[in-house]
Amino acid sequence: MDIGKLPNDVLKENILNRFEIKNREVLVGPSLGEDCAAISFGDDVCVLTTDPITAATKNIGELAVNINLNDIASSGTKPLGVLVTMLIPPTESIDNIKRIVEEINETCIRHGVDVLGGHTEVTDAVNRIIISVTAIGKGKKDKFVKTGGAEVGDDVVLTGYAGLEGTSILAHEYEKYLKNKLDGDIIEGAKKLLKDISVVKVAEVAVEYGVTAMHDVTEGGVLGAIWEIAEASNKGIYIIKENIPILEETKKICEIFNIDPYRLISSGSMVITCKDGVGLCTKLKENGINAEVVGKIIEYDRILESNNIIEKLTQPYSDEIYKASVKEDNI
Repeated sequence: MDIGKLPNDVLKENILNRFEIKNREVLVGPSLGEDCAAISFGDDVCVLTTDPITAATKNIGELAVNINLNDIASSGTKPLGVLVTMLIPPTESIDNIKRIVEEINETCIRHGVDVLGGHTEVTDAVNRIIISVTAIGKGKKDKFVKTGGAEVGDDVVLTGYAGLEGTSILAHEYEKYLKNKLDGDIIEGAKKLLKDISVVKVAEVAVEYGVTAMHDVTEGGVLGAIWEIAEASNKGIYIIKENIPILEETKKICEIFNIDPYRLISSGSMVITCKDGVGLCTKLKENGINAEVVGKIIEYDRILESNNIIEKLTQPYSDEIYKASVKEDNI
């Protein structure tokens, strides 16, 4: 199998279809595109999500917290805390463990959430530290937002930039290699993109304005997240590729590794559907958040228009970042 998340068709047939929700308090269980489980508590809703960090070896404490808080924020609820599992190889140093824990702590403090607990274990089952975080949030049930809430006629808005997180990871992981091919300022700019991967503020502004669906962009990139929001909503979607914002740092680094930036892991970006995409973009930009209308929710087909050429928008497969790692190993 390819490295990365299981393809959605394989995931659905072999895993998701095995589960049946039996408790009526469960509002959202495991399903394609839905990153959060949701449980009803009267007028309130408790939201939970979990994700590991596997594609990066640097800044993994900060990344692990941020990507999970992004999932919670994308549901329209407030993140409250995280549980952290850390699997540590026997060869790891205590200084590196302390550094990662400090990253986790600093990121939680920055977002006003608590570390609630977790598990640490030294094991020879891994050859580098693996962190998996579970995040918990709470909000009002009438403000809860599903990935699968998009409606025909909605505008599709993308915040941030395509390939944001992946660009930063590649710049950190392969800095020495990239220095032989790119100006140092471009590499430093790409590395600094890591500070922009939180979408908590994006979600706050969007929910206040009014949205039908939100989905943060992770593995599979912008096009993968767009496909997932259509799949979860059981709708079609029409996307104009040229409208998708992308930074020069991302273009240059992806060109070097010969990878598709639109299918590159991209925490820091969010796909949002709403009735008035232009108005939402204006509101987001007033809050210092880049946002563009990139398409429309339609009845059936999933379509990508690029340079006036129409093609089918396909489900996400293995993230492009894993292709870059293979190329680096062969240099």
